[in-house]
Order: sequence, then C-alpha cells, then structure tokens
Amino acid sequence: MEKSDQAHDREVRILALDVGQKRIGMAVSDPLGITAQGLGVLIRQDRETDLARLLEVGREYGVQEIVVGLPRHMDGRPGKQVPEIMELAQALGEALGAKVTPWDERLTTVEADRVLLQADLSRRRRRQVVDQVAAVLILQSYLEYRSLS
Repeated sequence: MEKSDQAHDREVRILALDVGQKRIGMAVSDPLGITAQGLGVLIRQDRETDLARLLEVGREYGVQEIVVGLPRHMDGRPGKQVPEIMELAQALGEALGAKVTPWDERLTTVEADRVLLQADLSRRRRRQVVDQVAAVLILQSYLEYRSLS
C-alpha cells in the first residue's frame, strides 16, 4: 500500500452534535481528524425535520462517526434529556451508516460562554453561537482523546 493510500484510509469525518431543547450546535472534523470546525446551529423544529436536516449535513461531509454530547449532572448521573438525544443520534447514525459515540459534555456550554465572553461578543450574538462553540469543544476534546489512545 502506498503512503497516500494509507493516509486516505485514516481520513474520517466526524460530526459532533450539542443537542439542546431549542437548538443543535454542529461541528465537523477535518478529514484527518485533527481539528474541529463549527458548522453552525440548527433551530429545532420537530424530530423528523431535525433528522432530515442533520442527514443532509452528514451526507454533505461524508460523516463516518457522530459524537453526541450527553448532558450529565456533576455527580455523573445522566440528565433527563439523554434518552431523547441518544435516540436522535442513533437514528442519524443508522441513516448514515455511521458509528455513534456518546461524549460527556459537562461544562462545555459554560466553557463556550466563557470563550465568547472573552471574545467580547454581545449577549445576543453569544446566544446565537454558543451551541456551535459547545459542539466544537465536544469534538476537539474527543479528537484529543483519540490521539492519545
């Protein structure tokens, strides 16, 4: 196998989702799985519409893995939204033929808010992008974890 073929075999696009009640923040990895880039925020409508829109994004980027942030209490117990979030992620994973990886998202929204405050964004603008930044933080922590294992 040539060197370029080996590099191509390692190319995996990963989609990260920060699923909230009103919005879904999205981020995608670069083809080599090193960095995370924000893709924006979907305003939630209903399950079928949300799934169809996420499927479009997944297909556009050739996603092979989905990392979904799971809300947990500080003591580690899963948040009440976990079953709904996992059901959406599993349905998306099945439709794309992609692996679904749950990821602890504790404090990512707090960290995203802190980053945006430091960037001196207005409260209105922070609300518009905080879920995307949280998805980037979820994905970047997952990519760093993967690189260490």
